[in-house]
Amino acid sequence: MPPIIKTGVPQGGDAGWLGQFIRVAMMESADKRAGGESVLAKLSELMFIEVVRRHLEALPPEQAGWLAGLRDPFVGKALSLMHAKPARNWTIEDLAKDVGLSRSVLAERFADLVGMPPMQYLAKWRMQIASGLLTGGNTNIAKVAAETGYGSEAAFSCAFKKLVGVPPSAWRHRLESDAAAATVREPTPAA
Repeated sequence: MPPIIKTGVPQGGDAGWLGQFIRVAMMESADKRAGGESVLAKLSELMFIEVVRRHLEALPPEQAGWLAGLRDPFVGKALSLMHAKPARNWTIEDLAKDVGLSRSVLAERFADLVGMPPMQYLAKWRMQIASGLLTGGNTNIAKVAAETGYGSEAAFSCAFKKLVGVPPSAWRHRLESDAAAATVREPTPAA
């Protein structure tokens, strides 16, 4: 995702669903009714989806990245499949068959729109998932390997080091060290 997505009100002042969501959110905030926090949470999700939709619709045709890939029915479906089942032993043949294109057409289309080949994207996506699992600190590396589609801890560690630059255990240790260093101790009151 881009760091900032800005959306404006279309000419004529009608913001469509987004404008209605904003009005309802403002009323919910002001009324302080029972369940209001839950309503606001769901409205914020819907507003986010609508803003991302508008952003996708406004992207120039030459824009690359996974958001641009979502606009294409075939590449979008391939992205959806990989995101839904990242641990699956995907091949370009499997993806092409599932989206209804030839391998070469899917590979070219995917690379043009997303900016990298499908299998490279999948490897990066798996490492993002692995990073999240490792950040939690409770999941052992063998389980992270299995959840991200690697047949062994060694294969996962090798792939992680290749893409991230350090082995997963060192990456986790560095996170823990950084968190410990960032912890500010409360001064103890004088007696």
